[in-house]
Amino acid sequence: MDKILVIDDSIVQTGFLCSILKEDYEVVTCRTAEEGLEAAKEGGYSLILLDVVMPGMDGFALLQELKGMEITRHIPVILLTSLSDAQYEERGLLLGAIDYVTKPFNPVIIKARVNTHIQLYHYQMRFKAQAMIDELTGVANRRQYEDVSAARWREAIRFELPFSICMVDIDKFKLYNDTFGHPAGDKVIATVAQKVASFFQRSTDLFARYGGEEFVAVFLGNEGVSAFELMKTVRQSIEDMHMPHNSQVSPWVTISVGGITLTPRPGDKLEHYLKLADTMLYDAKNMGRNRVVWSNQEREQWREK
Repeated sequence: MDKILVIDDSIVQTGFLCSILKEDYEVVTCRTAEEGLEAAKEGGYSLILLDVVMPGMDGFALLQELKGMEITRHIPVILLTSLSDAQYEERGLLLGAIDYVTKPFNPVIIKARVNTHIQLYHYQMRFKAQAMIDELTGVANRRQYEDVSAARWREAIRFELPFSICMVDIDKFKLYNDTFGHPAGDKVIATVAQKVASFFQRSTDLFARYGGEEFVAVFLGNEGVSAFELMKTVRQSIEDMHMPHNSQVSPWVTISVGGITLTPRPGDKLEHYLKLADTMLYDAKNMGRNRVVWSNQEREQWREK
């Protein structure tokens, strides 16, 4: 059942809206903008019904806050108000509201608009999800990596969390394609992607196909040694699948991994550390492949084998 957040300081209005919508939706109510903002951050809402005129922070200010945060900007907002002047409607729509309903409410109209906007929201979310998935592997694509990694980077700065980024490459993949053919190569790419992705299931994790046989992973919370040990386990899991390969590296398909862990500060650039992760991957390849090379911002380095 879809969740709707109603933010209105009037007990009468929130009660009226709940009576209209409670049969089809889970309705959560808040009496102040500040309380509504905290509730919205918890996520899971398909729509927000927001009163414009409230004491303290008004609906326009709250709408601006909601559209300015990564976690809430995608939630559609319908503004509810007794202000019927066109300039107020224009202001709300320019700030990102998807609809503007004036009081007093017609129950049939309110229900119809809520139903329509929730259906549109689900359609947009499905379309967005499809656009963010790599068709061959079923994992995130590069576009999703660019969007999500930037958000994770900001979270790491805000909460002073360790941030890890690494590059993963299938060893001697061109030789595999030349030997077994491109359809078999596609199957290996998909198999490796699914296996590695199974290690990144937390909400703060991201694993994506970067291009060709190369992948990128981002995860929060692990210190450098912990991240290194995790990626050693990931690397070994691919070798243990025993997918045949006739390279000099191994009789099996293997991966090389390079990465770095840091606690980013304001002014640090994610792109710089992605390049450092790529340098660690280059070192892993030069050292013989099928291994993990990891670093931290103090330039300590851990090398497998």
